[in-house]
Amino acid sequence: MSVGSVVRGFFVIVWRILDGLRKSLHLALLLLLFGFILAALHTSLPVIPRTAALIIAPQGELVEQLSSDPLQRAVGEATGGPAPETLLKDVLDAIAAAKGDNRIKLIVLDLEQLNPSGLSKLQEIGEAIRDFRAGGKRVVVAANSLDQTRYYLAAQAGEVYLDPLGFVYIDGFSYYRMFLKEAVDKLGVDVNVFRAGTFKSYTDQYSRADMAPSEREEATAWLNALWGAYQRDVTRARSLPPTALDEYIAQAPAALQALRGDDAKLALQRGLVTALKSRRQVADELKSLVGEDTDEHSFNSVAMQPYLASVRSRHVLQGRPDARIGIVIAAGDILDGRQPPGTIGGDSTAEILRDARYDNSVKAVVLRVDSPGGSMFASEQILREVQALRKAGKPVIVSMSTYAASGGYYIAVAANEIFASPTTLTGSIGVFSVIPTFQHTLEKLGVKVDGLGTSPLAGGLRLDRSLPAESKLMLQSSVDHAYSEFLSRVGEGRKKSVEDIDKIAQGRVWAGVDAQRIGLVDHLGGLRDAVSAAAKLADLGPDTPVEYLESELSLREQLLLQLRSQALGLARAAGLMPQVTPLSQLIDPLLSEARILARFQDPHGLYAYCWCAQSAVQSRMTLPDLPEFMISNPSR
Repeated sequence: MSVGSVVRGFFVIVWRILDGLRKSLHLALLLLLFGFILAALHTSLPVIPRTAALIIAPQGELVEQLSSDPLQRAVGEATGGPAPETLLKDVLDAIAAAKGDNRIKLIVLDLEQLNPSGLSKLQEIGEAIRDFRAGGKRVVVAANSLDQTRYYLAAQAGEVYLDPLGFVYIDGFSYYRMFLKEAVDKLGVDVNVFRAGTFKSYTDQYSRADMAPSEREEATAWLNALWGAYQRDVTRARSLPPTALDEYIAQAPAALQALRGDDAKLALQRGLVTALKSRRQVADELKSLVGEDTDEHSFNSVAMQPYLASVRSRHVLQGRPDARIGIVIAAGDILDGRQPPGTIGGDSTAEILRDARYDNSVKAVVLRVDSPGGSMFASEQILREVQALRKAGKPVIVSMSTYAASGGYYIAVAANEIFASPTTLTGSIGVFSVIPTFQHTLEKLGVKVDGLGTSPLAGGLRLDRSLPAESKLMLQSSVDHAYSEFLSRVGEGRKKSVEDIDKIAQGRVWAGVDAQRIGLVDHLGGLRDAVSAAAKLADLGPDTPVEYLESELSLREQLLLQLRSQALGLARAAGLMPQVTPLSQLIDPLLSEARILARFQDPHGLYAYCWCAQSAVQSRMTLPDLPEFMISNPSR
């Protein structure tokens, strides 16, 4: 027996032992998980007190569609997987239901676990909060500290209470990117970039060491639009002068020094908060309004998910209506084939639209887009189904969320009408292709590649060889043709000439307010406005049912999601949750970029994608936890 066989046999035995141990641990974990699930499935619907406060405590990022299925989310989050997410729809539905619910006397916003989210989504929640308050009910925020995202929602409430040791951190909007050209050169990688559009800057990170003047110009425009909208909404809600936030930021260093570093006092002096009170103090005061929950030693309350389960359970047994408006969510990167929730699949999203076309009860469709784009081929598949819906006599209205850029705009242009938020990032009409080659990297390691082919193109797309001139010419020609097709689709949909569209295209990103001015979108408004427009075009009444055309969460799946908070709490207590470090925050953009490129599999290698979705346009400062009590048990 050879030495190699002995070594190989040893490692085979070791692998079998480790594999058996892995399977045993997986089995134990699954048995434990099934125990939790069975307990959740036998949980009865919550009993809502006659007088109660609704606790809305969004966790993670606000999204149009949850990523993956409920079981994967529960397991993933408990083991340090994907970050928690909160459906924008859930928050809006809860606020709307609570407005007409006599049992709900007020809403308490618990924003401690809310992560940076798109401004357009915050604006929709802000509008819902203002509508709730217009009905004569209170909205209260009690916070340890507030970053820019959390403060936007807090400002919409009538009462904002900040812990005496807390602070309000507002720093404006920013757009920074990593440029990799010098690193790529040192590594010896040739990054072959082909693009169409003066402002199509996605690939600049490989070819430049700094931001191009054209990108700086466009970014300045949409950053100012977003920051202006943020300031207007906040200062109006808090009855502050229009320049209050700019002055707060500019004067903060000197003002804070004068107050000996008392951040909370500074926020109070500038009118950003109502008073300085701990969360426990606020909780004690609310007992007099809604009564005391002796079990929780707090005020009577119900959390958002149990409340929604109770409200929605009334409609579970209702049959399908004869006429309804369907909402199709197109959220995430646009990829080819069938894709899970949280991404847009060329096949899977097109199938949902196709089913709506053949469903006689669906009289109109609202396509809710929240995407920076992706594969051009997949985008074309979806656009064709939108065209088919219109040809079948069913109106299609597009409602743009935070992003509807590049491929996200491509799938929208065939709609009857397009609605965008003033702060939506859209446009970015351009195309690119990127092919890296590593022959110089390999040469540094002493690896040479040689051989022959039957034509100048044979082996031309190998990653270990320089890209031949013939291949470069063909790829640039394909990109130019794709851009021409993109312009044609937009021109046809917007009823403008290709020449006119080309002047406002060139890969440039526009804020919604500017996109409406130049004709890329029809109206400024949210999802409710788009639904109303769809009903009008389809000659439907204002009370026509609206249903999401997707794999809706069943009542059991909703109950399963209630395990999330408990699982996260257990994982944190056991020290199983990974800690976010400054180094991980620095490296994450690079890893995110690698993941994006790895997922793109367009058959022609052509992509309509906007870097704007990867930008930290809101402050991502990590806020410290204060030694305080929870207002209420959110998992209750």
